[in-house]
Order: sequence, then C-alpha cells, then structure tokens
Amino acid sequence: MTDHDISHRSDNGQSETISAAAAHLPILELRGLEKQYLGTHALKPADLAFKAGEIHAIVGENGAGKSTLIKLLTGVIPRTAGEILLRGEPVALTTPLEAIQHGINAVHQEVVLCPHLTVAANIFLGEEHRRFGLLQHRHMVREAQKILDDLGFVLPAHVLLSDLTIGQQQLIATARAATRGARFLIFDEPTAYLTREEAAQLFALIRRLQKSGVTIVYISHRMEEVFELADRVSILRDGRLVGTRNIDDTNENELISLMINRSIEQIYHKVPFTFGKTILETQALSGSGFENISISVREGEIVGLYGLIGAGRSEFVTTIFGRHPKSSGKIFWDGKEVNIERERDAIKLGIALAPESRRDQGLCLSLPVSLNLNLPIYKQLSRNLLISHREESRHADSQISDLRIKTASRSASAASLSGGNQQKIVIGKWLNHGAKLFIFDEPTVGVDVGTKAEIYRLFSTLLQNGAGIILISSYLPEVYELADTLHVFRRGQMVASHPHKTVTHEDILTQALGSASADTDTHN
Repeated sequence: MTDHDISHRSDNGQSETISAAAAHLPILELRGLEKQYLGTHALKPADLAFKAGEIHAIVGENGAGKSTLIKLLTGVIPRTAGEILLRGEPVALTTPLEAIQHGINAVHQEVVLCPHLTVAANIFLGEEHRRFGLLQHRHMVREAQKILDDLGFVLPAHVLLSDLTIGQQQLIATARAATRGARFLIFDEPTAYLTREEAAQLFALIRRLQKSGVTIVYISHRMEEVFELADRVSILRDGRLVGTRNIDDTNENELISLMINRSIEQIYHKVPFTFGKTILETQALSGSGFENISISVREGEIVGLYGLIGAGRSEFVTTIFGRHPKSSGKIFWDGKEVNIERERDAIKLGIALAPESRRDQGLCLSLPVSLNLNLPIYKQLSRNLLISHREESRHADSQISDLRIKTASRSASAASLSGGNQQKIVIGKWLNHGAKLFIFDEPTVGVDVGTKAEIYRLFSTLLQNGAGIILISSYLPEVYELADTLHVFRRGQMVASHPHKTVTHEDILTQALGSASADTDTHN
C-alpha cells in the first residue's frame, strides 16, 4: 500500500485498499431525491454527491429537511422521487436492514439502544456470540471491552447501559456503528450531551474512521465543530438544498446567512434594560455538588453560570428549585428569607426551571402539546374538578402562536416535534404560569441558530416584563454575549464573577479549567 492509498473494510469484513483518486469519486450520490407528505414538501428535489473518505457536514434549521434526509438514506422512509446511487449503482434503500447491508449506518442524537442490557450486549445486539446455542456473555464482554479500549473510549463493557450518562450511551452507539463495517456513517448532533472529554474522544474516532476510508456525514448546529471537522458543508433551508461549500472557502457568517437569511449579528439578540429590585439572592448556599455560592438576580437581568460539565451549576439551580435539599446557607425571595423544600414551594413563589434534558425532565413526550403547555396551570383551568377545555385550548393556542411552535395541531404528541420546538414547549408552559424567575439550563442544546435567535428574543420579552433569568450554558459565546453578570464555576465553587463583556473568552476558560494562573482568581 502506498502513502496515497486508503484502507477500509469491504462487505465481507476484509481489509481492502482504494486509491487516492478513487477517494475523490462519489461513494454515494443523490439525484433529484425528494420526499413529500400530505401537504408537506419535506425535501425538495436535491442533487448531492458525497466523496469517499470525506467528512461532509449538513447544516440547517430545525425543519430544514436534515432529519428527512437521514431517514431516506437509512431506509426508514421511502422516497417520493429521485434516485440514490452507491458507487454509481442505483440502490433502493427501502429498509434500515438494506441500508446497513450496504454499509450505511447512523448514530442518532437520541440513543436508540436497549438500556436494560449491558454495554457489551448492546454492541453485539443482533450479532450475539453463541456456542452450542448458549449465549457467550463473558466472551462478549471481553471482546466489547477490547473494542472500546481500541476506540479510545474509557467505558466499562460489563455494566448496564442505563448506568451510563446520556453522553456515554451516545459513545456506545457510536462504537456499535463503527464496528459494523459501516463505510457511510451519519452522525446526527452527536455532541449534544457529551462532555468536552467525550467530544474529544468522538472527534478522534471520526478522524480515524475518515483515514480508513469511511465517509462521514456530520450534522450539527455547532458551527465550531463543523469548521473543526468537515471538508465540505451543505446547507438546507425549508427543505431545499441551497448550496455546498468547501470548508476553506466559507465562513460562519455565510453559512448562517444561507441557513436563515440573516446575519450572525442578529442571532444574539440583547436589549439593555434598567435593572429593578432583587428577585432572588443566595448567601453561602451549599448542597450536594456545590458549596458557598452567593449570587443575586434582579428584575431585567440575565445572570449567566459558566463552567465545565460537573462544575456544580445544575446542582446549584436544582437546589434553588427545591429538587434537592440545601446543606447550609440562605435563600431570599423579594428580600425575605424562604425555605424551599420542594419543587412546589419554588413554583408557588414564581420560580420556573427549564431543565437540561427536556425529553427526560421537561416534557411528557407521549402526551399532546396542549397538555404539556398547560401542565403548571391546570388548577387555574379547572372548576369543580372539571377542566375547561375552552380555556385549555385558548392558553395552548396562545403559546403556540406567540412562540411560533411548529406543530400539526395542539393535539399532536410532544414527541412528534423537533428538538427546538420541544424546547419552546418547555418554555411556554412556564409563560402560562406567569413565573418571575426563569432558570434555563442549557436551553439551546440541539436547536438550530434560527430557533436560538427566537429563544434569545423570548429572553428579552421576559426581562421587559420584569422577570429575571439564570442562564446555564456550556457554550461560552452564548453566556458571554447574553449575561449581564457572568459567574464562573469550577469543582462545585464559584471562582470568578464578571460584568457583561469585561473579560475575554480566554480569561473565562482559564478560570473554568483551573490552570495555574486561575488559582489566583479574583471576583471583579
């Protein structure tokens, strides 16, 4: 094999070599690919070619057609028109099994494995090792552990999948796909729930796969990841492919403009407000995962909390919300000391929490949009134990309209909506409640830049109406641009505080990471 050749796995699992010239030919090509539902043109006729061994990013707003494209390529849904060519030959791709047999696989944002089985059992699901008809579980655990170690994933193979974090489960799904001989691998928002360390492990694996000749399709709302990984990027808008660019020939401004027809300066929508009275104050508050935290939130103010995963930010706000008990310290509401022992106490005061995991903690996915939007106020909508369906519909329709929630109807299940629209439901239910302090924990994870802009504008509306906001985000540009006061957390402690844009990104990262220079942190 020469230095200009690329090795990859063939259909029978044997290593084979492809020339550098062949690597630049399309491994998969779309010609006029189209998908229509009743009344909806989810994907307009698209022509697109993917080169062998490239990392090809796909970007676009929620509803732009990205999910439809994934489902067409993985055989989940049938196409309405057009054709798909694999190495120049037409393929049907009518079932997921057929796609897998052709070497096409996907790692989805929401893990679709079996939480009640071990990590090893999930990796070998459908390809279990048996001897004399008996499952060789210990052998599979050893083999799975070798696979994980070889991939650079520091994870145990013998534990139940449910014992792992969502991010770790995502890495297991990646390991499963990578070891199945995939030559065309789709990643759909793979870092949404990953820590910085886990994301680094994933990126290292993606580059290894690319070097072995695997074509990677990388779908992400995080522009920095697109520019870090991709060779080319294609942009979808309103179900239409609007362009493909070499990554070296474009920039973030151009991509956002193509995605949503407005510039990046319009994304971080921030209107300055005159701060009012103090809504919430904590004095030396301590609890599980954090200690000695003192902050205040005023009317019209966004207080940002930044730090690495596990820094104690989420534990701090869930204690304020009554989900976990405090161990010491004080909480003041409107100047009076309060004892928040349960979530009900916090809600009664006027505190709302939009949690980090909207699917697990913020929504009833199988229930209708209207029910989710009205959950905190059903007592107000009821008389003599009977719910006023008229009022229920009125409140739900008002939020659907005001927040521009894209749903077939108020009776559609929350699970049927995109991630961005699900986040709007989580926010909308607290708007119905009329809360005074809004706590947003990672509010824009997995949503596109257009929906981000809408959420930021919603923040301004809340502030204008006299509310205060605590904003937790692991995405530094978000808290840096939006927070009036930014607190930096590290290892359960608040190590620095900064007024709006008074320090650099590098300063904040240094404090969050805890380098030698950060040991002399001061509160500005």
